[in-house]
Amino acid sequence: MKYIVVLGDGMADEPIEELGGKTPLAYAETPNMDRLSKMSQVGMVHTIPDGMKPGSDTANLSVLGYDPKKYYSGRSPLEALSIGVPMKDTDIAIRCNIVTISEDNVPFEEKTIIDHSASEISTEECGVLLDEVKKVLANETYQFYLGTSYRHCLIWNGGRVVELAQPHDVLGQKIGQYLPQDKALREMMEKSYQILVNHPINIERKKKGLNPANCCWFWGAGTKPMLSSFEEKTGKKGIMVSAVDLLKGIAVGAGMGVALVEGANGGLHTNYAGKVEAAVNALAKEGYDFAYIHLEAPDEMGHQGSVEKKVQAIEFLDTKVIGPLVDKMEALGEAFRLLVLPDHPTPIRVRTHTSDSVPYMLYDSSAPEQNTWDYNEEAGKKSGIYVAQGHHMILKLFEIE
Repeated sequence: MKYIVVLGDGMADEPIEELGGKTPLAYAETPNMDRLSKMSQVGMVHTIPDGMKPGSDTANLSVLGYDPKKYYSGRSPLEALSIGVPMKDTDIAIRCNIVTISEDNVPFEEKTIIDHSASEISTEECGVLLDEVKKVLANETYQFYLGTSYRHCLIWNGGRVVELAQPHDVLGQKIGQYLPQDKALREMMEKSYQILVNHPINIERKKKGLNPANCCWFWGAGTKPMLSSFEEKTGKKGIMVSAVDLLKGIAVGAGMGVALVEGANGGLHTNYAGKVEAAVNALAKEGYDFAYIHLEAPDEMGHQGSVEKKVQAIEFLDTKVIGPLVDKMEALGEAFRLLVLPDHPTPIRVRTHTSDSVPYMLYDSSAPEQNTWDYNEEAGKKSGIYVAQGHHMILKLFEIE
C-alpha cells in the first residue's frame, strides 16, 4: 500500500455571492475529484489547535501528524531548515518577505501595504534585490538568506522572539501600527525601502505593470525547531513535494525526503506535471511509502482576493494533479490511499487565514466506497464525520488509529 496527501493550501473558503452562493471548491469544475468523492470518505477536520494562529505552519504540521502545541517553535525556523541556514540554539529566525508598499510622498509609517508577494516576484529578481539589502544591513547580528520568490530569512544572532504582524493580514492598511516594536528591526524595514524603492529592477517592474518589491517585511519569529522523525513516528518513509521553503523545512526537520522539481514556484502556473512525476517516481522507484504533494496557488489567490484565480487554482489542482496522479498510480497496479484536503481556509472575503475546519476526501483504491456526495465544504459538514484534532488525520490515512 502506498499513501499520498494532495494538499491545496488555503483551498477552503466561504460561500461567495459572485459564485451563486457556492464556495470556490464547490463551484470549480473538478471532474476528477467529483468522480473520486463518490468512492471516498468525505468529512471535516480541525487543523488549527484552539488558541493558535491559523497558518500554513501550524496547519501543515497538524496534517503531517505533529501536534503544533508540542512541536511549533515559529514559522521562519522551519523555512530556515529548508534553506540550509545553520541555526544556533541562541539564534532567532525571522521571515523576510520582500513586499510592495505605497510610494506616495508620506512618512514611512503612513504608507500602505499593497501586496505581500510583490506580484509573485521571481527568486532570481528577488535575489538581486536581497543582495542590495545585505550590502547595507547585514552584520554579525543580522544575516539575510535567500529563499524562494518573495519569501526569505533573517537570522538574528542572540535575538529574542518578538511579536510581528503577518503582512497578508494587513493588506490595504497603513503600516505604522504593524511595524515592529523592536527599534532595530523597524529601522531595517525603513532602510530597506530606501534601498529598494528606486532600484532598476523595480523601475522596470512598474513599467510592465507589476508591483515593485520595495520593502522588507519581518514576521514569523521563532527558535530552532526540534521535530521527531516522521518515519519513527509512523513507520512510513515519506517525501515532500513542494515549492515553498516552509513545507520543505518541515520535511527536513522530520527527516523526510525532499523532491526538487524544476519550475515549481508556488504560483498559479507552477510545474504541476513535474510534481506528480516526482511523487510517483518516489513511490514506485525510490522506496518511499508516502508522498505529500503541496500546492500553494489556492492560498496565494485567496490572499490576492481573486475569486476567478482561486477557482482556476482549484481546477488546476484537479486536472493537472489529481487526474494524472490517480491515472499513474492505477497504472502501477499497486493499491494506494489518497487524502485530499486544504491545510486551512483562506477566504476571499478576508484575504487571510482562518481557523475554521476544512473538508477532506479519503480514497482507498483497494476498498472504494459507494456514496452520492461531492467533495466540498458543505458535503464535508453534511457527512457528519469530524476529526477534532488535525494531527490525528495522518493516522486515519495510514489506518493506525
